[in-house]
Order: sequence, then structure tokens, then C-alpha cells
Amino acid sequence: MSLISYNGLLSLIDAGVITRVAEGAVNSASIDIRLGEFVLTEHCEISPESRALSIRRVVLRNKEGLSTRKHSLIKDGPFILFPGEFCLAQSEEMFNLPNSISAEYKLKSSMARIGLEHLNAGWCDAGWHGSVLTLELVNLTRGHEIVLQHLDPIGQIVFFKHEPVPEDKSYAVRGRYNNDKTVQGVKLDPTRSIHFGDEEEEAMAAEYPVSVSFIPPTKKNPAQLIISDDPDDEGPATM
Repeated sequence: MSLISYNGLLSLIDAGVITRVAEGAVNSASIDIRLGEFVLTEHCEISPESRALSIRRVVLRNKEGLSTRKHSLIKDGPFILFPGEFCLAQSEEMFNLPNSISAEYKLKSSMARIGLEHLNAGWCDAGWHGSVLTLELVNLTRGHEIVLQHLDPIGQIVFFKHEPVPEDKSYAVRGRYNNDKTVQGVKLDPTRSIHFGDEEEEAMAAEYPVSVSFIPPTKKNPAQLIISDDPDDEGPATM
């Protein structure tokens, strides 16, 4: 497997392996990519009366997604990523990888230097096609908001040339995230299953709401955090 450099990257653009590339985006061994229109933000509900945070449990083995809201950087304006906050974003560029090309997303160092992190999920298998790249962004700072705007430079993509993979092993056949024209959360793969524990645990597919209530401190009692996995338990009656 070999890294593709400048002239080869120009050929990939000409062949439509990556489209909607900005002028001047080709570097010595990578192509700059920009933020696309949509962001999926985590949707959390907090009761104004009880100040209880409704926490939704995500079961990993069931490939469940987060509860999110879609934000348009064009229609709704810039998105403010608060300290510790997570969101899913997308590239403006689209990808059509042949069976002989794989790619990997890398965060730009200028983004890392302001505390914007991308989770380690940037590998793109050969055969992935018709899709924008979904980005997993986190604000790691303690006291700075990060403003995300449409077409902001957000990272770079590197491409690797290798032997063609068999057609039946290509991401074009096996992948869940082909033809995604916008940012996507988790998709369930109906053709596969993951087994970790006994049959009773694997049959557990329902959602399990968890109630978390915060009771502020008083002169007599310290602050309390009450956690309940009873869906009918609304927490303490008084705060």
C-alpha cells in the first residue's frame, strides 16, 4: 500500500474519486476538506421544574444511535460547540472510492491547537462511494466555545493505493454508509449480529431510561445525585 502524493491526488479529482474540492485544496500528500451544511447535535431534555436530566441508555451491541437534532449551518447559522460538547458534522466534499483506493481523515493541527478533537474513526475502506464524510467532533477545552461555520476548513484526507479488493469484500457491497448525502448517525446492519453475553442479555433490545436528579446542598445536607433506572420514578417530589 502506498501513499498518493500531489500529482496522483490531481488524478483522483479528475476521476471523480473526490468531488466538490475547493480551489487550492490539494497539498503535497493530502486534500483539505471543509465543513458541509449539516450538524447533528446531541438532544438532551432537562425538566425545568425538577432540574432532572433525562439520560437515554445506548446499547452498544444493538448499534443504537444517539438522540440528536439536525442543525443547518446555512439556514440556522453557525453552530456553537460548548466545552465538553459532542456533535456529528459532515464534509462538503463527496467520495467515490474504487476498490483499489482507501482513505483516512486527519484533523488539521490548527484545529487541534484550539482544542477541537476528532474521534479516531476516520478510516474509509475501498469501495465506499456516493457519500460525504461524517465527522465526530468534540470541544476539549474547559472555557472556550468553538464556532463551526459552513465551509470552514476542518481537516485533510489522505489516500492510499493498494491491490484491488475482491468485489464481494468491497465496502460497496458490505458497507452500511454508502450513498449518504448528508451527515449520518449509527445505522443498524440487518445482515450482521454481535454476540457478547448470554441469550437473555443479547435479547435485551429495549431502551432503558435513567432518571438523574440533582439536589442542591443546604446548610444541613450536602449535595445529592439521585440515579434511578425505574422508568416510572420521576425523582424526588421536592427539590
